Amino acid sequence: MQRTSINRLFKEPDMNAFSIRSFIALPVLGLAFAGAALAADFQTMPVQNVQIDDFAAGKKAIDAKNWAQAVSSFSKVVARNPTNADAYSYLGYANRWLGKYDEAFAAYGKALALDPRHKGALEYSGIAYLKTNQKAQAEAQFAKLQAICATCEETSDLAKAVAAAK
Repeated sequence: MQRTSINRLFKEPDMNAFSIRSFIALPVLGLAFAGAALAADFQTMPVQNVQIDDFAAGKKAIDAKNWAQAVSSFSKVVARNPTNADAYSYLGYANRWLGKYDEAFAAYGKALALDPRHKGALEYSGIAYLKTNQKAQAEAQFAKLQAICATCEETSDLAKAVAAAK
């Protein structure tokens, strides 16, 4: 008798078991997708970046406004890890402050190719566009930021810069 019950489980669909599995699986999948959506709003690799010596040195150099040192440090990071969008964004930022706009735009482009929703790269590239009299491109970056996070600091900062350029 027990063997028949086991065989029956494999041959005939049990709608109650299916319903229970669906009831459990759907919310779990929903949470997984929601978590992925929330994670997209943050920096690409904040925990890993803290563990990279050259990344930390680059951040210290930026804080000290030592742009050449920042470029050196972040160049080392991207040479070792060419998928680090955060490092490319900061590399662009430091190059922008050095007036090296071609290098800055190249770095921002790589950051945004890796992470099109990278708020820092969108803001910083928008500022660089303003500094090179490319207002339409700056406004395009601002529109992307607004779509990603209308209330974020990066969006607010770029909005102020665009307004000041009018």
